[in-house]
Amino acid sequence: MRFLSLKPIFRYAIIIFIIVAFTGIVFSQFMNNYIVLVLVLLTEYIILMMMLHFVFDNYVKPIRKATDTLDELVKGNFRARMHHPVTGSMASLLMKINKLARSLSELSINEKMQAEQLTTVIENIQSGLILIDEKGYIHLVNKNFLSLFGKKEKDYIGYLYYDVLDNEKIHKAIQQTFLYEEKVKDSVIVESDHEQYFEIMGAPIFDEKNILKGAVLVLYDITELKKLESMRKDFVANVSHELKTPITSIRGFSETLLDEDLNDKDTARQFLSIINEESKRLQTLIEDLLSLSKLEKEDSRLELANLHFSELMDEVIPVLKQQAESSGITLKVESVDGLEFKADRSGVKQVMINVLANAINYTPNGGEVTLIAEEQKEYIHLMVKDTGIGIPKESLPRIFERFYRVDKARSRNTGGTGLGLAIVKHIVELHNGKVEVESEVNKGTAFHIYFPKN
Repeated sequence: MRFLSLKPIFRYAIIIFIIVAFTGIVFSQFMNNYIVLVLVLLTEYIILMMMLHFVFDNYVKPIRKATDTLDELVKGNFRARMHHPVTGSMASLLMKINKLARSLSELSINEKMQAEQLTTVIENIQSGLILIDEKGYIHLVNKNFLSLFGKKEKDYIGYLYYDVLDNEKIHKAIQQTFLYEEKVKDSVIVESDHEQYFEIMGAPIFDEKNILKGAVLVLYDITELKKLESMRKDFVANVSHELKTPITSIRGFSETLLDEDLNDKDTARQFLSIINEESKRLQTLIEDLLSLSKLEKEDSRLELANLHFSELMDEVIPVLKQQAESSGITLKVESVDGLEFKADRSGVKQVMINVLANAINYTPNGGEVTLIAEEQKEYIHLMVKDTGIGIPKESLPRIFERFYRVDKARSRNTGGTGLGLAIVKHIVELHNGKVEVESEVNKGTAFHIYFPKN
């Protein structure tokens, strides 16, 4: 059968013809009737050819096709199938081969899907990841790892980790993971455009026999957490400092009043006036802290209502105008008629008071503060510009931080708590608006505040 499967059918026909011819030669030795001999030989040839066709079509062809199909499956072409009309055991073989092909195809598709899913997860995880085998060779790095340390994937894959990674803390984490065969945690600072803080988590990889086969190292970016921690420490320190000043003054003058003769009414009045001012400052600071805390809560909500800008200014401007006039500053308002938008009334009022008061405080005698209100496509644009001392370029990114002051002495002298602009930013962001600042030292500052119309 193996011989048959290797030869085309026409060769088999030639072989049958030779066999029939040889049979004819043998029979001609003892048969005188050549017509009968020819008929016998012809019948023999036809019968043999029919048998050949039957064997070829039902066994040889299917076996050849089965062989070709299996060759395709071995090459990885799992779409290969057998299509041949056969019966019996060959039909069973054909069905099993096709079933095997379908199973391999499904396995291949599932494996490909799982590989793609795993690759997608690894590549999109928000941490750097590196996989190392038991000999220290790198087998996998994700794109976040590459963006962190630079270079390309080919610069890491297949290399020993200590040849391509320069960070000693990463070396130490990998070595401890292999040495202790347990999870290892550490932190590292990576210098790029700016300092980035990462937490390193190393975990050993074991096979089913609990034999160490490698380690996976994950680098979590904790830069924001470090910043928040630093901000928290600064906040506590700043609050302590801000509270300490008025409390020290109140305590000092009250102790002086208790120790001195109260018959000196002028001195007593002066000290009591200072105590009163410091207590007001303390109250303002606490109120601002409470306002900021309320705004920062996740469940903080706004009471939105239709606001008439002119009505709002009628409440805000008179108070601030008196403050401006006492400082020799001109306060102007430029607004289109009928300007309306939907916002929280008390919030917008506080924003305007804080920004305008801030502009007045930092504008010298004879200066000018102007409020301009206009309607844009999606926003109501409120601009407060002054001719004040301005803000240095390096300070602009920090002016909305709590307790940050450009001019510390001037801010305290005017009764500022250092929380006004932080409150402004939170209120505007709660409205899904935005705040922008442009400034030039000794020329003035302009605050651009955008509130959505709806």
